[in-house]
Amino acid sequence: MKNTGYLRLDWARSHMPVSANIRETFLKEKPLKGIRIGMALHVEAKTGVFALLLKEGGAEVHMASCNPLSTDDSVVKSLKDDYGMDVHAKKGETEKEYYEYLYRVIDSEPDVIVDDGGDLVKILHTERKDLLKNIIGGNEETTTGVNRLKVMEKTGELKFPMFDVNDASMKHLFDNRYGTGQSALDGIMNATNILIAGKNVTVVGFGYCGKGIAMRMKGMGARVIVSEVDPIKANEALMEGYSVMPLAESLKISDMAVTATGVKSVIPLESMRNAKDGIILSNAGHFDNEIDILSLEKGSTSVEQVRDYVKRYVMKDGRSIYIISDGRLVNLAAGQGHPVEIMDMSFAIQALTAKYLVEKHKELKPAVYSVPEDVDIHVAELRLRSLGVDIDTPTDEQIKYRNSWLEGT
Repeated sequence: MKNTGYLRLDWARSHMPVSANIRETFLKEKPLKGIRIGMALHVEAKTGVFALLLKEGGAEVHMASCNPLSTDDSVVKSLKDDYGMDVHAKKGETEKEYYEYLYRVIDSEPDVIVDDGGDLVKILHTERKDLLKNIIGGNEETTTGVNRLKVMEKTGELKFPMFDVNDASMKHLFDNRYGTGQSALDGIMNATNILIAGKNVTVVGFGYCGKGIAMRMKGMGARVIVSEVDPIKANEALMEGYSVMPLAESLKISDMAVTATGVKSVIPLESMRNAKDGIILSNAGHFDNEIDILSLEKGSTSVEQVRDYVKRYVMKDGRSIYIISDGRLVNLAAGQGHPVEIMDMSFAIQALTAKYLVEKHKELKPAVYSVPEDVDIHVAELRLRSLGVDIDTPTDEQIKYRNSWLEGT
């Protein structure tokens, strides 16, 4: 009988038609031949298919997890045993193990970095500067990592080119919104078995991830409140029909709150002290620091594991606050991650951008680059083709009209 991890990889691969199309080209042309790739991603089935795609393109792949709770151990076993891949990850890594596994990937002396959250890049620029000369560049998958890269670029500390995969249209318009929206609810419901309909739910942050969570919560019957620091996004939330109010006020009336900001301590202890009794808090941002759990623990009289993924913190006044998966990425720590078809598009962007980097790296300076538009469009076309969807093509007359400022009505 085939093992669980192999079956999960096979299921994901059979539902990733865009990657399948790219695989045909990669197997034939081997565009990554001779390239050593170091990856830090959520190690589960969809990511496994992506890693195998890079290997099928000729690359030598070394992979670790980018989150201590997001690994699927059965997939790790299959990648190692069935496909001979070098993988360093397990679910429930200690902090020491987490960094040890990242160091093992870095010790492989990669040419290309595929990062999610920026930890590989950070280590290379702080502890392993001796290897910077080997790196021709890399990709960054998520908002948090891109923010870190842009700070490094601004201060002149970034030493090799990195592509901002997160902001590619075929990534953030779908992965961040529809992927996070569905998978965050999947994780929350799996962890709690609590009804969403009729609840007051605060969504902290109204970027594309927050938009997706708010949309899905509303669709499940929740009364959604948005907490924002950006006045433009706050206006957008209002026009979408959501209530908008400061976090400290919204938590007083909310049954649940979900963070999606990429910023530290957006739910501080002071706000939790005044939160509604029994509120359930979760985080859909990359790192586990959006909810100030350390301060919450110090300010609690007791902490108890009440469900597989849920802890109850009892405050000094007797109120209870529930935290899902220790404030780690709820969609992967307590759920199955983004839907397969969503990650098919994201990883197709990643694979083609890695190919572009290998071909063009000599022309690139240390900076943060957008994904080339033709890569974005190609993935969009492959996606439509896989669905059997045709679209119109502009006529020559329309193209001429669009490109001329002299044309009238």
